[in-house]
Amino acid sequence: MIGGRRIAVVLPAFRAGKTLERTVAEIPGDVVDEILLVDDASDDDTVAVARRLGLRTFVHARNLGHGGNQKTCYREALNLGADLVVMLHPDYQYSPRLVGAMAHMVASGHYDVVLGSRILAQNARDGGMPFYKYVANRLLTLTQNVLMQQKLSEYHTGFRAFTREVLESLPLNANSDDFIFDNQMLCQAIAAGFRIGEISCPTRYFPEASSINFRHSVAYGLGVLRCALKYSRFKSVRGNG
Repeated sequence: MIGGRRIAVVLPAFRAGKTLERTVAEIPGDVVDEILLVDDASDDDTVAVARRLGLRTFVHARNLGHGGNQKTCYREALNLGADLVVMLHPDYQYSPRLVGAMAHMVASGHYDVVLGSRILAQNARDGGMPFYKYVANRLLTLTQNVLMQQKLSEYHTGFRAFTREVLESLPLNANSDDFIFDNQMLCQAIAAGFRIGEISCPTRYFPEASSINFRHSVAYGLGVLRCALKYSRFKSVRGNG
């Protein structure tokens, strides 16, 4: 809890059995009031590990996709009375030790959304990010910044913090159930005028860390561009209205 505000960490999980315990071990217990995991019909021991760790665990009977998983995460966190919600991929790719810093940034009142950036103030390639992913990340981010008139270092992180107001006001259920959900949500937050901050976050790439395949990567990239163009048209119409 920070300043009387209840903090929840949500873990959208799929086949995270090998990395979940390491992730949870580094989440700062002196700040976080609740950790909840939503399992998206994993075929490994993710649920068993989560329950052994004492996590509040929700299980999808069928795979709903990354976006569908996050929708459940945020809904259940709000139902539990969370004032601030930190979304962290449980694949140990991002540093859980930064949960407290991100929560404090939001609780400060300066930001409504905080992103854990793999690019800001460091070289993601040093953490093992594949070259093609790094290039795609930089090109997509540059294009999005131009189209959306923003200055973010990256739009594609799996480590984010939100106020309750953001989660309650954005039309999350209208978004995709696939990976593009993250970008849709961020575009909506920018369009709504929410204040977005970033924190430098080192990254780790290793065999057990989750990664989308090439086909999904292409579909994601095209979806990102559509999202940015939609925002650009929205701003143009709004500016002329």
